[in-house]
Amino acid sequence: MELDAAKMIGAGLAVIGVLGSGIGIGNIFAAFIQGIGRNPSAQGAMFPMTMLGFALVEAVALFALVVAFMILFL
Repeated sequence: MELDAAKMIGAGLAVIGVLGSGIGIGNIFAAFIQGIGRNPSAQGAMFPMTMLGFALVEAVALFALVVAFMILFL
């Protein structure tokens, strides 16, 4: 197997983490919307935690993309 082909396969596998991140973000906002639907007065307490969860899950996606780019270009 050539080195370029191995790099492409490795980068493709590294990007699988973005799929999991997308599922996680969907779950976070689905739970937020469901919680607001059940108790609208709790929005002020839930929103900061939702944004924190979103930022942490999004960081996983960014790390996966950085690893994929490192595999491709280094």
